[in-house]
Amino acid sequence: MVRRLFVPLMVAAGLLSAGAEVIYLKDSNQLTGKILTEKEDKVYVDLGFTVIGVPRADIAKIEADDAAKESEKLVVPPTYESRANGLYTINLTPPPERTVRDLMLQLGESVVQVKTPSGLGSGFILNEDGSLITNFHVIEGETEISVEVYHQTGGNLERKTYRQVRILAINKFADLALLRIEDGDAPKFRTVAVGDSDKLSVGERVFAIGSPLGLERTVTEGILSTKTRLIDGGLYLQTNAQINPGNSGGPLFNLRGEVIGVTNMKLLFGEGLGFAIPSDTVKYFLDNRDAFAYDNDNPNNAFRYLEPPGRTSAAAR
Repeated sequence: MVRRLFVPLMVAAGLLSAGAEVIYLKDSNQLTGKILTEKEDKVYVDLGFTVIGVPRADIAKIEADDAAKESEKLVVPPTYESRANGLYTINLTPPPERTVRDLMLQLGESVVQVKTPSGLGSGFILNEDGSLITNFHVIEGETEISVEVYHQTGGNLERKTYRQVRILAINKFADLALLRIEDGDAPKFRTVAVGDSDKLSVGERVFAIGSPLGLERTVTEGILSTKTRLIDGGLYLQTNAQINPGNSGGPLFNLRGEVIGVTNMKLLFGEGLGFAIPSDTVKYFLDNRDAFAYDNDNPNNAFRYLEPPGRTSAAAR
């Protein structure tokens, strides 16, 4: 007992540096120091002036020292950074992997349903101002577009339809479209981070959120089957996560909650054969969106073609 009573006095006298853990003992005393190792019967703690073994039977609980917590707050780098163009977010340091259930609760509000007079698809919000990505084929030839968002209000989901939607850029060859919600009463939107598809590993678990056949907020999980599937001259991610019409334009996530692809097609006569546009292609499209700026005079693609020269008559020669 003499040792236990003496140690807290040494801590209070400031002879120990701002430490790592506080060990609360069952006799209401406590130790502050760095845990060196933990055995079945004892925990060995560096107190700064000596190392002692504390019997586990005498320990009530162990917590991080408040001073250490404050120190950690100062040195922990930000987990994400807004790109210079301000349009989307990337994670500088990879966040920890989480369960699909937890990620759905976090990300579900950022996945939207995109509707046109001829059909519907999915999409995801890039920034608080309401910029979002979907597939080109979801809005092809359409100018009347609405976006349904599920806002979390008081713990409940509230469906809100926005009808003032502007087309900012399109790339029919990559099957991508950039839209923006411009309704005057639109709030700040919940967003998702865009990941690095080049760093994916085959067999990595992924999941999709979308509106297959109009069934909004549907979640399907699977693995990355391959990340270099060549189709019509382009490379696609292949996944066995179920993808159906209506998923088009929706996000394919990794377990860190990052968008690593945009779902856009499946094989009609096969199951578990879905495909997504890699996120690196999406970032290239966004970084160079001025080159793909939407033209009202040519709503089917982002390119304007000059009129061909007329035939010159033989007499004019």
